[in-house]
Amino acid sequence: MTELLTAAQMRSIEQAAIASGQVTGLELMERAGQGVVEAIFEEWPELARAPSRAVVLCGPGNNGGDGFVVARLLKGWGWEVEVFLYGDAERLPPDARVNYERWVGMGEVRMLDETAPVYLSRPDLVVDALFGIGLSRSLHGILDDMAREAMDMAAVWYDVAIDMPSGLDSDSGKPLGSVFPAELTVSFHAPKVGHVLEDGPARCGKLRIVDIGLEQTAGRIRGERNKLPLLERQRLSRETITLTFETSQLYKGSDEHKYAHGHVLILSGPSGHTGAARLAARGALRIGAGVVTVGCPPDALPENAARLDAVMLREVADAAGLQGVLEDKRINALCLGPGMGTGARQAELLGVALASRGEPRPTGPVGRGSPRLRRHIVLDADALTLLSQHPDLFAALHEGCVLTPHAGEFARLFPDIAAKLAEPATRGPAYSKVDATREAAARAGCVVLYKGPDTVIAAPEGRCAINAAVYDRAAPWLATAGSGDVLAGFITGLLARGFSPFDAACTGAWLHVECARSFGPGLIAEDLPEELPKVFRALDL
Repeated sequence: MTELLTAAQMRSIEQAAIASGQVTGLELMERAGQGVVEAIFEEWPELARAPSRAVVLCGPGNNGGDGFVVARLLKGWGWEVEVFLYGDAERLPPDARVNYERWVGMGEVRMLDETAPVYLSRPDLVVDALFGIGLSRSLHGILDDMAREAMDMAAVWYDVAIDMPSGLDSDSGKPLGSVFPAELTVSFHAPKVGHVLEDGPARCGKLRIVDIGLEQTAGRIRGERNKLPLLERQRLSRETITLTFETSQLYKGSDEHKYAHGHVLILSGPSGHTGAARLAARGALRIGAGVVTVGCPPDALPENAARLDAVMLREVADAAGLQGVLEDKRINALCLGPGMGTGARQAELLGVALASRGEPRPTGPVGRGSPRLRRHIVLDADALTLLSQHPDLFAALHEGCVLTPHAGEFARLFPDIAAKLAEPATRGPAYSKVDATREAAARAGCVVLYKGPDTVIAAPEGRCAINAAVYDRAAPWLATAGSGDVLAGFITGLLARGFSPFDAACTGAWLHVECARSFGPGLIAEDLPEELPKVFRALDL
């Protein structure tokens, strides 16, 4: 598990480390500056071999202090370095002021004002140490002009941002106006939420995380959190955002039979609209569900029968037919939506599914819940449209459901939340995709998986994770018809196997990306389930 940090959380960890006597602020600043220089030379070895010219832009806070350290270290490497300060040197924080004075003993500090010819020297490297994670408003005046100029000239020099490109909100990944360009962003201790959400990946270029010795403090904070009363732990869990997945439950015992791993029912659309359900079924079967059944209207039976082998087939003509099928209490996970349709018949089917109850769920590390709970259900595609059209169906959602909307479906389900998310950001911390997904999950009373390269998964109590297919984990091949149907099948299969809705959504989304990365270019949706065995072998499962 990798924990993503907000700006406030990062500052809290730094302050706790300093207060404990573990490290001083000056030591942290020195480690940060050293880490930036090392990252620069690792990314562009030619800069280490041949001293060049650098412009370092320092801001009025501790990010500027990191910049003064970088300037001093580059100067010691034999570089020509120009340093510009935005703000009043007399008002710098104490540690930043110390490093300002250290630089003044080596070179000049020029003030950033309307007459500063910052880029006239045509540097080889520009270091953005203006604001980092501390920016709370849009750039203006000279900084706005410089950001625009730097964007136009970005191909002329190497651009490095310390912590976060100035102009980008570190908690949402939204631009607060103009943003300084970055080919490389070097941050400290842990990724920040804004590195992986919205515009963050495109604006940050490559992302390097540098260890500056805060893990002991962060671990102590986590340990202290675990000793708190339950309600306080739950409150703090709502503030935690992780990059996470769960594979420990994917093992199968050698003495277990197929029904021990769950029975999935996936509802298909009518003839001519059955492919999406079969994709979901194949995904559920490959991910380890013991039994998978496709339920379909009578006219679709021949079409599905011709294409299904290990997947079973049942006729589901109407709501009464579905009730009959669900008398089999071994069916413990349902998937509705892919290719299903949005008419009155389908709305009735959805109502029956939401009201159905299965066998008592086991307790312990696999099953979580009380006896005779309503069945776990993944709702995707057409089922989401039905929820947006029928308030009574939306009201019937329960803790066993997982909603998997893309942006358009999210806007239909939660139009006010989507509108708030779409508003341009002018101040930070801005309303983020994390905020939106958490609000949606609380309103729906179930897990919401908001799709995208920055997929966000949230539970109604506030637990949240991001499955980020960005930077070196990018998988653009997932933008292909049917890939979402396979994801719905993955999650349903994991629910059948005993994963909680939140863990099933997180793990399914992570495996979905890993399958795409394993297969590579040329991927179509049918390839995703077939790539799972290779991914499992790589995980030693």
